[in-house]
Amino acid sequence: MADKPKIALIIGSTRDARWADKPAQWALEKIRARGDVEVELVDLKDFDLPFFNEVASNAYVPSEDPRAVRWQETIAGFDGYVFIVAEYNRSITGALKNALDQDYVNWGRKPMGVVGYGSVGAARAIEHLRLIAVELQMVPVRAGVHIGGSDFYRVSAYNPNPEPMEALDGVIGGSLKDMMDQVSWYASVLKAARAAA
Repeated sequence: MADKPKIALIIGSTRDARWADKPAQWALEKIRARGDVEVELVDLKDFDLPFFNEVASNAYVPSEDPRAVRWQETIAGFDGYVFIVAEYNRSITGALKNALDQDYVNWGRKPMGVVGYGSVGAARAIEHLRLIAVELQMVPVRAGVHIGGSDFYRVSAYNPNPEPMEALDGVIGGSLKDMMDQVSWYASVLKAARAAA
């Protein structure tokens, strides 16, 4: 496919002890194998974002902090997003919320999907993220990947003998495919629409 949509796979946790890297690498490999999109891993740890402290949103005033501007330039280069979502106290991480707040302009009119993990597969955090995405004018897709309960325990660091992520392919592989089918379709359609606007 010529001019494939470019998708950012965003790791939304910055804790040193985070578990996000394992599902991120699993999803990255699966998405790369599809061939209908380009995908790049974007790690919030690599951006050293300050707490949002601009005069206003960049929807109204250009941001001044060079770290925020670098983040905005990175986000602008993608046609859609898949977030690796950890659930902290029934919501997304503070680091992810701050990263979302650092930009308004560049998220809009692009799809977003999710790979969440935790006791209930990050379902509560993901619903919160979808609400934030709507405000940022993203297009949240219906399907998502939820790694929860005993499946989460099987592969997580809480298990003294964790299995590889591939052990869950039969459980969540179809969800990843459905989610990426939707992200890919919207990314292609909206990319064309943005170019025509």
